[in-house]
Amino acid sequence: MKSSRVGVVLASIAIAGTAIAAEVFAPHQLMARTAASQSLETVIPKQFGAWKLVPEISPVKPVDPEAYVESPDPLSAKVYSQEVARGYTDGQGHIVMFLVAYGPVQNYKLKAHRPEICYTANGFRVSEKSSGALDVSNNSLKITRLIAERESRYEPITYWMKVGNDISNGVVDNQLSRLKYGLQGIIPDGALIRVSTIGLAKDASFKLQDQFIRELLAALPPQEQGFFLGKS
Repeated sequence: MKSSRVGVVLASIAIAGTAIAAEVFAPHQLMARTAASQSLETVIPKQFGAWKLVPEISPVKPVDPEAYVESPDPLSAKVYSQEVARGYTDGQGHIVMFLVAYGPVQNYKLKAHRPEICYTANGFRVSEKSSGALDVSNNSLKITRLIAERESRYEPITYWMKVGNDISNGVVDNQLSRLKYGLQGIIPDGALIRVSTIGLAKDASFKLQDQFIRELLAALPPQEQGFFLGKS
């Protein structure tokens, strides 16, 4: 009987200690609070080089795949505080769809959904996912490519994600980045940047997307490029 009581006491102490440790080590400081408030609608130009805005183009929006069946509301209502979704043309008949979604909180419960998840939730088949790097503005930008298909729509996609100041595209990378900031007591912000095209073959699409990304980033003020490229 005595050993049983001792076990109950020790278990209670362990539970209490775990709860206290969780509270002490849980991240509390929002990285977004220390960053300057920026309007992506203002920062991202509507015209640059040969590229001009096409108002009627609407890219696929992020959705919550778990809630989509009952309520197809965009995930941005729960994750993203800012979202820019636009179409651009180069004047030669080529259309590029561009989306940036920013969220002030990127933790384990509320995190940005990758395009392969969002497109699948929208009824697309996703294939040919690959990782690579793109040389932009004297930086090597880590990117992910994939193909999304639905009926006759064939959409090559290039994207990258930010967790805090890190470019972090993969599931494991995302978790490691959030853990890194969490150990510093920081809840990181994050962003999804996505570029896609319709009506072109895969190689031609990715070549056009690379050109668009380079020219867009070059058109941004130097102080704003860090948002898209990450900071060391």
